Amino acid sequence: MENFADETCVPCRGGVEPLRRAQAEAMLQQLPGWRLIEENGQLRLQREFTWANFAEAIEFSTAVAAIAEAAGHHPRLVTEWGRVCVQWWTHAIGGLHRNDFIMAARTDGCLPD
Repeated sequence: MENFADETCVPCRGGVEPLRRAQAEAMLQQLPGWRLIEENGQLRLQREFTWANFAEAIEFSTAVAAIAEAAGHHPRLVTEWGRVCVQWWTHAIGGLHRNDFIMAARTDGCLPD
């Protein structure tokens, strides 16, 4: 079983093909709670997290922002009262890359114990 969170994101400046749906679905099996969505013709990883209040949602969003900044790979992060929606995809290739799975796993690592 793969542990995406232990892997390192590699710079992706384009020039590679995004993962095909079958590849993404196979990798998705390692990320409980995440799902594939398609937006603007691009596959993306998405997960919604629920919180008891806005302060907890902001705290989680801040933790996700920190890991994103450290990796140089940034998600769509929508924070609302009691809810955070996170989407990962690689803009440079218009779809999913292994990096997105790595960052989704790291996002899960931002959850409190």
